Formats: sequence, structure tokens, C-alpha cells
Amino acid sequence: MAQSIQREPAFLRRKQVETRTGLSRSTIYQYIKDGVFPKPVPLGPRAVGWLESDVSDWIAARVESARSGSGQAV
Repeated sequence: MAQSIQREPAFLRRKQVETRTGLSRSTIYQYIKDGVFPKPVPLGPRAVGWLESDVSDWIAARVESARSGSGQAV
């Protein structure tokens, strides 16, 4: 009997997002403003995080775009 293990949603903090994407802080926030990067989720009065799945999906979409030849810059 196979059981699927469902992971809890994980949050990435900004430094982790920078590491995962290779983007700088200012670029991340510019992309959010431009509507091409996921918005952060408030975690507290002075803390935000990004859903790991949202960031992973964004990365996958960028790779797919580059490989399909549309490689459209943001």
C-alpha cells in the first residue's frame, strides 16, 4: 500500500530567495513590482517569506522559457 507523503508548505526568507534565484534584493523587489515574481507572504509585523513552491515554480518557468527559445527577458 503506497502512501503519499504531503509536505507542509515551506517559507524562504529573502536571503534564501536571493541564493536560490541568483537575484539581488533590488531585482527581486523590482520583479515583484513588475508582476513577474511571486509576492511575499507576511509572516509577522516585520517579516515576510516566499512560499518555496512559488519560487521553485518561477525558476522552472524561467528554465522552460529559456529552453523553448522564447527566452524573453523580464
